[in-house]
Amino acid sequence: MVMENSGKQSLGVVIVGLGGAVATTAIAGMHLLRDGYIDSAGLPLAGLEIAGQLAAYESLVFAGWDLRSDDLAAAALEHDVLTARQFDRARDTLSAMRPWPAIGNVAFSANVDGRHRVLADNHRGAIALIRADLGRFREAKGLSDIVMINLASTESFVDRNAAAYATVESFEAALDANAAQISPAMLYAYAAIMEGTPYGNFTPSVSADVPALVELAVRHGVPLAGKDGKTGQTMIKTVIAPALRTRALHVDGWFSTNLLGNRDGLALSNPESLKSKVATKASVLDSLLGYKVEDHVVDIRYYRPRGDAKEAWDNIDVTGFLGQKMQLKINFLCRDSVLAAPLVIEIARLLNLAKHRGEGGVQEQLGVFFKLPQTKNETVPEHALHRQEEALFHWLEAGDTRGPR
Repeated sequence: MVMENSGKQSLGVVIVGLGGAVATTAIAGMHLLRDGYIDSAGLPLAGLEIAGQLAAYESLVFAGWDLRSDDLAAAALEHDVLTARQFDRARDTLSAMRPWPAIGNVAFSANVDGRHRVLADNHRGAIALIRADLGRFREAKGLSDIVMINLASTESFVDRNAAAYATVESFEAALDANAAQISPAMLYAYAAIMEGTPYGNFTPSVSADVPALVELAVRHGVPLAGKDGKTGQTMIKTVIAPALRTRALHVDGWFSTNLLGNRDGLALSNPESLKSKVATKASVLDSLLGYKVEDHVVDIRYYRPRGDAKEAWDNIDVTGFLGQKMQLKINFLCRDSVLAAPLVIEIARLLNLAKHRGEGGVQEQLGVFFKLPQTKNETVPEHALHRQEEALFHWLEAGDTRGPR
C-alpha cells in the first residue's frame, strides 16, 4: 500500500506535447484536485498507503514543449474535454502556461505540425536546447526532481532494430552525423537520460525502447517506462482475454474498431503513424491466449465529429464445449483523455520513486500502464491486467521499510 509524501518538495513533470488533450486534461485535473473541486476518482494509486517517496498530487509542477504556441487555456478549449464549470475553475492556471518551442520533423509526423519549433542546426543542437530548457525549469522552480513524459503525436513507424539504434556508440555516431533515422522522440529521450531525468513514453512512437537508449539509461541509472498508454480498448482486451482463456473458450476471431476525432486521431490518419499504433495494439492478444488468433483485426479510424469522445467496438467469436459457437460484443464509449491523464500522473510519480530507490533502466513493474510494456532483457512482456497490477503492488510493498504491521 502507498502513502503520498506529505512534504512540500515539488516534482516537476515536463511533457512533450504540453498543448495536447491528455496534457491539458492532466494539468487541469491536478489544479481542480488541489482546489478541492474534484476528488481522486480515476487515479489508480490514490488512497493507497506505503512508506515511500511518492510525490503528492498537489506537489506536481508542469511545463513542456509543443509545436503550437497557444496558451493551455486556448488549447483545452479546443480539445473540449473539460466541462464548462471545470474549465472556468482551471482557466487562470491554464492561461498562465505556454509551451516551450518543440522539436518537429514532418518526416515522422506528417499530419500534425506547427511553427512553434526549436531553432537548431542539427541533432546535437536540438539536444542542447532541450537540456537547457530542463535546467532553466529546474532552477526557476527550485526543483530537485524532474520527470519527462512523452505525450506527443504518434510518429511514423521505424524498425527499432536498425543498426543506428543498436548500441550507444552507433546511436551517438548517428547523432553526430545528423542522421535522418533519429526521430524527435529519440532526441527528447536522449536528452532526458543525459540529464538524469526519468523518462516515460506514453505514445506508440519508438524512442527510449531502442537498445542504445536502454543501455544508456542503465549506464546513467535513469528509470525508463513505456510504451503506448493502455487506456481504453486494449485495457478491456487484457481483462477479457485472460477470462476467456480461464474458461477454455477458444477465440476464433477478434475484430476491434476505434473511432476518434482528436489530434491523436488526426496523427493516426497518416498510414505510417497508424502502423506504429496498430503494432502496439495488436501485440497483446496472442500472448494473453497462448496461441495465434488468425483473424485478429485492429482498425482505427479518424472521425472528426467525435473529438475526444472515442468509441471502441469489439466483436469476439469463440468456440466452447461441444464445438458450440458464441459471440461477445463490447461497445466502449469513452473519453480518451479522461482515461489517459490519470495514468500519466501515476507514471510520473512512480518513475520519480524508482529514481529515489536507485533503480535505473527499464521499470517492468510499470507495465500495467502500457499496451506494449518494455522489459529489461527483451523478454515477452506480461499483458494480463491483473498480473501487471500484482507486479506493481509487489514492487511498491518491497520498498516499504516500516516492517511487519
